[in-house]
Amino acid sequence: MIDARAAVLLEAGADPSLTDIAVRPPIGDEVLVRIDAVGICHTDISIAARWPAKRLPMVFGHEGAGTVVATGPQADLRTGQPVVLTFASCGRCEYCAAHRPAYCAHSTDRNMRGDGAGESSALRLAGTPIGGGFFGQSSLATYAVARQRNTVAIDDLDPVLAAPLGCSVQTGVGTVLNALAARPEHAVVVFGAGAVGLSAVMGARIAGCRAIVAVDPVAQRRELAAELGATATVDAAAGAVAAEVLDATGGGAHAAVDTTAIPEVLTTALSVLRARGTLAIVGLGAPVAPLPVGLIMGRGLTVRGVVEGDSEPHAFIPRLVALAGAGELPLDRLVTTYAFEDFDVAWSAAKTGRVIKPVLVTGS
Repeated sequence: MIDARAAVLLEAGADPSLTDIAVRPPIGDEVLVRIDAVGICHTDISIAARWPAKRLPMVFGHEGAGTVVATGPQADLRTGQPVVLTFASCGRCEYCAAHRPAYCAHSTDRNMRGDGAGESSALRLAGTPIGGGFFGQSSLATYAVARQRNTVAIDDLDPVLAAPLGCSVQTGVGTVLNALAARPEHAVVVFGAGAVGLSAVMGARIAGCRAIVAVDPVAQRRELAAELGATATVDAAAGAVAAEVLDATGGGAHAAVDTTAIPEVLTTALSVLRARGTLAIVGLGAPVAPLPVGLIMGRGLTVRGVVEGDSEPHAFIPRLVALAGAGELPLDRLVTTYAFEDFDVAWSAAKTGRVIKPVLVTGS
């Protein structure tokens, strides 16, 4: 067993707290990764807030980046290899076979529910198995066990910048480049300028879109969106959002990206699409929302969900690394770093939205 520190949720309704744990060696196709940096995502926060008491203790985290320190006998990654940890998938279902692992038939079990804290769990607290395996990694820790399938080897990139590639940046950039297949003649509008939304803005700039509109109520985030490639920004609290977006796009967007999952925002997003436009829903929020069916039918609109940017991560994450290396993804503009021991400060910053992407650095 390897001694580690982890952010462990011990009590339902509370925040995780740093705790000493032990991590078992990897087996099968698993890899043991020393986590050098890990992002905090709103998915971590929202799932932790409603995690059932009967399944505690639990470790979250799904934007880990680090270095392979040990491998199971069926894994062919080498020790010392820099890696990004990403979402888990089975590799066997029809969706994985079609190179659509984000829609794996077993995605919910492998990502949202963890490993069940049974004897097979990689994590121990005072000798007792605890919940791990969140998104196949539970990387809010100094060490994490993942499978080869959700461990992506990368070329040299600062782990602080590499960590968000595993989820938020992959989701935002991938939604625009993969799911929406944005082109230079397209106008794109992004609702919500958090880590995913700003990544979508950068994706639209990489695609060369003629108009890129970012909608957010926070002035500083709108300013950053403009610096990252938005050709126009709209204050979501100003009251004339649709009119401003229509004006900025020259009559309507070809594609909209919603990161908010707020019903009123979804309706607005549909209203600013031109005929045959597409709304990509990537945010987790309201479980249901009324939709303007007449508008959708009359304009031939498409509404689709997008998970993890429609990415095949072993192909797409190295592409993101290359874009970052070429200066096309200024990830440093999104990230605020915290020492791992300041986890509680970083978690609070993520919960309140004070920073866009808090990243914990272990100092290993």
